[in-house]
Amino acid sequence: MPKSKRSKVVHLTQVSKKTREDKNRLFENVRDAVPEYQHIVVFAVENMRNTYLKDVRKELSDSRIFLGKTTVMSRALGRTPEEETAENLHKLNPYVTGGVGLLMTNRQPSEVIEYLSSLSEADFARAGTVATRDFIIPSGPVYSTGGEIPAEHDVPMGHTIEPELRKLNVPTRMVKGKVVLGEEDGSSEGYRVCKEGEVLDSRQTRLLKLFSVCMSDFTIKVRAYWTAATGEVTVVDADAES
Repeated sequence: MPKSKRSKVVHLTQVSKKTREDKNRLFENVRDAVPEYQHIVVFAVENMRNTYLKDVRKELSDSRIFLGKTTVMSRALGRTPEEETAENLHKLNPYVTGGVGLLMTNRQPSEVIEYLSSLSEADFARAGTVATRDFIIPSGPVYSTGGEIPAEHDVPMGHTIEPELRKLNVPTRMVKGKVVLGEEDGSSEGYRVCKEGEVLDSRQTRLLKLFSVCMSDFTIKVRAYWTAATGEVTVVDADAES
């Protein structure tokens, strides 16, 4: 049978899975970098965003940051005194769990901790994020921030967005060229997008983004660090140990 000549969709954005070679490379890179730095810091990232992390790498350009499978990084540090390549390095392992990375640096730990702890960038929430507060779109003419600021300082939602709002289950309609929710005089109840404490789905996060509502913060929290000169592990976040 001749091969079909129909067009086929090729997904150029498909991400390949990490191979054994990638894991081995991470293991070797971590292992080789240990003797070059005086301190190894374990840090946890909340709401990872590559854009903000690039800024961190730039600021700490004289250091090295490793992100990858924690089991591989843990094994590279050494899980027992027999496996480690430096004194007491295995004591850092209890903190290498979850969404963490390793920062190897010759800077003073206090300087690094102060910088990382000061980072906080507001961003739009992704599906799976827990809502930090209620968000309700008021009834009446719909504004671009959904009632986050007074109407006199806001601008009406563009009519081109109205079809998308309806697709996202918001009962809007067009009235004299304006996007309206419920009654025009605002006497009816508004539309609740989310409630504080609930886990957001993709529909809710899309609505929050349309109304420019941020419910996510990119932050970095230092768990512990190891010092080559003393071979000691200093705990920064006591609750982080598994």
